[in-house]
Amino acid sequence: MPPPVAARVRTLPAYPFAVIDDKVSALRDAGASPIDFGVGDPTLPTPALVRERGRAAMDERASSGYPSTIGDASYREAVAAWMRRRFGVALDPSREITSTIGSKEGIFHFPLAFVDPGDLVLCPAPGYPPYARGTAFAGGTPYFLPLRSEAGFLPDLDAIPKEVAARARILWLNYPNSPSGAVAPPAFLERAVAWGRARGILVVNDEAYTELYYGPEAPRSILEFGLEGVVSFQSMSKRSAMTGWRVGWTAGDASAIAAFRKVKANIDSGTPTFLQDAAVAALADETHVAEMRKEYRKKRDLLAETLVSLGLPDCRPDAAIYLWQRLPTGVRSVEFAERLLAREIAVVCTPGAWLSDPCADGTNPGEGHVRFALVPSVEETEEACARLRAHKARLFG
Repeated sequence: MPPPVAARVRTLPAYPFAVIDDKVSALRDAGASPIDFGVGDPTLPTPALVRERGRAAMDERASSGYPSTIGDASYREAVAAWMRRRFGVALDPSREITSTIGSKEGIFHFPLAFVDPGDLVLCPAPGYPPYARGTAFAGGTPYFLPLRSEAGFLPDLDAIPKEVAARARILWLNYPNSPSGAVAPPAFLERAVAWGRARGILVVNDEAYTELYYGPEAPRSILEFGLEGVVSFQSMSKRSAMTGWRVGWTAGDASAIAAFRKVKANIDSGTPTFLQDAAVAALADETHVAEMRKEYRKKRDLLAETLVSLGLPDCRPDAAIYLWQRLPTGVRSVEFAERLLAREIAVVCTPGAWLSDPCADGTNPGEGHVRFALVPSVEETEEACARLRAHKARLFG
């Protein structure tokens, strides 16, 4: 007899990116050569300087034992130095920074420190699934805020009902935004901080994409607008192509960091110190980041120009590594993504409806869009563009 499964797992939808991986495997099994824009996992190699530092650090840390759950002091100091250089934010490494095992782990577990059953958490829609799923596992309820192009993919804080705000404990933001690539204006970040403070709501910005931008102005950190009641998440995954290394951090309000550290001390044993040492080397170098921005820009423009040539609107992003493509009226996101999975096309993208949840008005803001993660190589992107142009009739016939 199978074991009883908890309700939180029985009712949990399939993780969208796991579904995409299955579809890619099915295409390969069928003899196709899929080009995978589905999951946002960079294919660029981790920079040589990072790999070399990691190899040396393995020997240096041969007898290091369990790592600190809050991160090695040298790592937290390097993070503080980088945050000061990059954003002008002064952080105390001993109280205002803690390491995470990449962003996903930290984001998922964060609500455990602040959410009780019956509490609400304000989550963007579309948005990274762990915002809402971590909330649910903590016993809270996500309340989805629609992000729409006509509003610059910013949530309308004034539209949040007073009774909802009264029960909310966390406001999740994500700028630069995934999947839209929108960059929040400084005025919005400043207002969000003030809005949260006035209501006793912790404002948390997922800043994993601040270093991958395409305009002349670098995105801002929400911590530039104050630390009280404010937290940011950062990760080495996208900035330095270190997705498999699982190194990140949380920074901000000292009392919030203390509560989160207490949670993590009971959940995990920290990021290995030799990986933290490699992250320190990565944070000390900006050259590889600038080169990555150039490559992502080239792939962004190749794909966007091809989609425009097919009759779709130009949706190239200002930042991040995704193209959030708007579809013709009446075309459903799953339907369009399935058309691209035809064996002769075999281009994989993510239906927008899978990256979003219905909001209070019953609409799913992700519907009518698909997401292309700009992770295949330039050569693979060129091949994908050729396939799309060759099969325009199949896509829109």
